[in-house]
Amino acid sequence: MKKRIILFLIMCSIILTGCINNNNQTKENNKNEKSDLKMTEIKAKIHDKTYKLNLENNQTVEEFIKTLPQEYMMNELNGNEKYVYINESLTTNIYQPKKIEKGDVMLYGDNCLVIFYESFETNYRYTKIGHIDNLPDLGKENIKISFEK
Repeated sequence: MKKRIILFLIMCSIILTGCINNNNQTKENNKNEKSDLKMTEIKAKIHDKTYKLNLENNQTVEEFIKTLPQEYMMNELNGNEKYVYINESLTTNIYQPKKIEKGDVMLYGDNCLVIFYESFETNYRYTKIGHIDNLPDLGKENIKISFEK
């Protein structure tokens, strides 16, 4: 009987040790996820130059961050923007900005990422991702851009 009790206590100890280690690992994973979600900026690399993309605080941005790092070939449109359809559908929080500012990064629909390199008035509706300060004219060609944490 004593052997069974000792064996039982050893088994319980092993199981509890495993649960404690797993719980600590889960806490660490949650901590890393939460720190990612509170990021206020990421890097955007265009034409071998790195820019700071200041992020909005919304669900769309949280989901976008989880997809990083990414590199895209963005298409030219209208002489004022670059766009790419991304593989992920992101949650939207659509609004009508009335005026787009140079450097705005938006989501059109739920999977079209757009970078505006000219300011203009608009009737279109977007979800705001963020803004790149000091963004130059990106030219009339398609561009390669990478985003990373």
